[in-house]
Amino acid sequence: MPVCHSMRPRFVAGLSFIIAAIVATWAASAGPLRAALMARHDAQAQADGGLPGVAGDRGSAQIPSDIKVTRDVAYGSAPGQRLDVYALTAAKEAPVIVMVHGGAWMFGKRTARTVVQNKIAHWVPKGFVFVSVDYRMVPEVEVSDEAQDVASALAFVQQHAGQWGGDGHRVVLMGHSAGAHLVALLSASPAVTQAQGVQPWLGTIALDSAAYDVSAIMRRRHYRFYDRAFGSDPRVWAADSPTTQLTTRSVPFLGVCSSQREDSCPATREFVAKAIALGTRAQVLPADKTHEQINDTLGEDPAYTVAVDAFLSRLDPGIAHMLSR
Repeated sequence: MPVCHSMRPRFVAGLSFIIAAIVATWAASAGPLRAALMARHDAQAQADGGLPGVAGDRGSAQIPSDIKVTRDVAYGSAPGQRLDVYALTAAKEAPVIVMVHGGAWMFGKRTARTVVQNKIAHWVPKGFVFVSVDYRMVPEVEVSDEAQDVASALAFVQQHAGQWGGDGHRVVLMGHSAGAHLVALLSASPAVTQAQGVQPWLGTIALDSAAYDVSAIMRRRHYRFYDRAFGSDPRVWAADSPTTQLTTRSVPFLGVCSSQREDSCPATREFVAKAIALGTRAQVLPADKTHEQINDTLGEDPAYTVAVDAFLSRLDPGIAHMLSR
């Protein structure tokens, strides 16, 4: 059946997401195939333009000289428990954005261009400290361990922000895709954050996760990479479901969702509605962008970035002043 011109953007976006899901499924396989696909993913991320200082990066954008980059900071003993910090050399008591990358809970990297480049270019010159976090991944660990890693990283940033000119009491948690699921899960599950010593943070921004109700996903037709991530135990599904775990008031929450994906905005609205019913200040921000564009263009696209900045401004008067200049 021919695809008319008006349908092509959504058709291409849907096809792109399906292809990405298939690649993610293959990447989860053990042995040489997984290693080869992981290497290919890393090579593509580098070819797309990583940041200076990462071995093998090509086509890198230049970081302004007044931005100090502190790389490979260990927040745990495992090789995957590392983070990078970007800050102005003159930063002092600055708000901090902690960014968690995506990758189907199985791959991805904190240095990827789409994860950091436009966000750093927008927020760091305005006075923010930007922290990009890696975490251990499936099949090495379970998704619940990934959430604990992100909580550990958040607690570490809160405790050490002053070393980079940041304020540990003014931290915003952000994540994309699988990373968006993880930050939503931390917002919904106080037990996880409290166990890792996390103090209340300013707010959470989830960039296009459809995995708010994992239990519902696993009980209907779904991409196979969900099986790799969440297994077959309904108790695990419930424990890893932000919607299920959300039972008390939480930090302010912004759920950005792609209107080009069938499941993203409905899942986000369901979670946000439950959060609001529990007394949380929460909102949905639909965006007519692909899953990848929601991550990549934040900081670059004016209207989209202004909408996210408006949420940030409501979290803290100091942030509102910084973003109004």
